[in-house]
Amino acid sequence: MQPIEIQNNEQRTVLLLNPSSAEYRFVQKSDSSLTIHLFCLDDRDADISIYVDQTEEGCTTNIYGLAVTCGSQHNSCHTVVRHLCNNGISRQLFKYILAGTSNAEFNGELIIVKDAQGNDARQSNRNLLLSDKAKIITKPQLQIYADDVKASHGASTGQLDQSSVFYMQQRGISRQSAVRLLVSAFAEEVAATVSDVEQQQNIRVAIEERLNRLI
Repeated sequence: MQPIEIQNNEQRTVLLLNPSSAEYRFVQKSDSSLTIHLFCLDDRDADISIYVDQTEEGCTTNIYGLAVTCGSQHNSCHTVVRHLCNNGISRQLFKYILAGTSNAEFNGELIIVKDAQGNDARQSNRNLLLSDKAKIITKPQLQIYADDVKASHGASTGQLDQSSVFYMQQRGISRQSAVRLLVSAFAEEVAATVSDVEQQQNIRVAIEERLNRLI
């Protein structure tokens, strides 16, 4: 697949809504900015791969993802961000909300090659299980071959904080409404990354419609 080139000083935003099986490749030139939003909010299985190469200095890459799965659905996402030059920035935030017997896999690779100094790269994967039978495998990976860099990754998986649900119930909110509010708040961090107001509102509506089926 021929990669999409992000030219010098270009600012590009890509919104991916409900792709199924797809591979996306991007190459960034100097001082360019690329922001990718990935939302998986329907019933289809999905297998998504995103590759980004920062080939010149001063690039910024942001990748945000949210998947909400149910039934026996399967969702997998593989990201690779390669810092090939100096002074690049990358941020990755992926969240999964899983219900039923659905399962997911997140495989995120962050690579800073030898002598690519001054890069700042961070990756985070956070997952919320709404069912005891839902499962996720998360594989954040760092490959750092330069010295003067900042790089971090983190992953967490858990269920809703029942003390928070109980607290809200004590204030007259039904358990179902309390769960909905907490799950919506978990998803909101990703929805809020969409800068276009109309697109952001459409995404929020799609998330709420999806959650209506789960809770």
